[in-house]
Amino acid sequence: MKNLKEGYHEPGKMATRRFCQFLKINPETVEQYKYWHSSENIWPEIPEGIKKAGILNMEIYLIEDKAFMIIETPLDFDWDAAFGKLAGFKRQAEWEDFVAQFQEAASGRRSEEKWQLMERIFSLND
Repeated sequence: MKNLKEGYHEPGKMATRRFCQFLKINPETVEQYKYWHSSENIWPEIPEGIKKAGILNMEIYLIEDKAFMIIETPLDFDWDAAFGKLAGFKRQAEWEDFVAQFQEAASGRRSEEKWQLMERIFSLND
């Protein structure tokens, strides 16, 4: 099995890696979760920290109570180092505790401890 922390590279695209993750949201809090992740309401330190950790783009998609995250990074991205760095940024731990109330995950856990990396099983370009 592939080491999921290495991500996936799409041939022919800009030199990036893609990581996909999954997380369950408490069904009764989905609308609040969406509210706090909108560009108007997310704490400004959070996207700033994500970028400083070396992540080029991050998207979250929802269907019912299931959240799916796509992360794009440079090819030389080190998963453990980047998320260790992210955890130390201003307000990141506070944010993780805040959003834990909406997630089916224990509070006090870092982002990479809550979100589960997913294995890619198909790519049209392979």
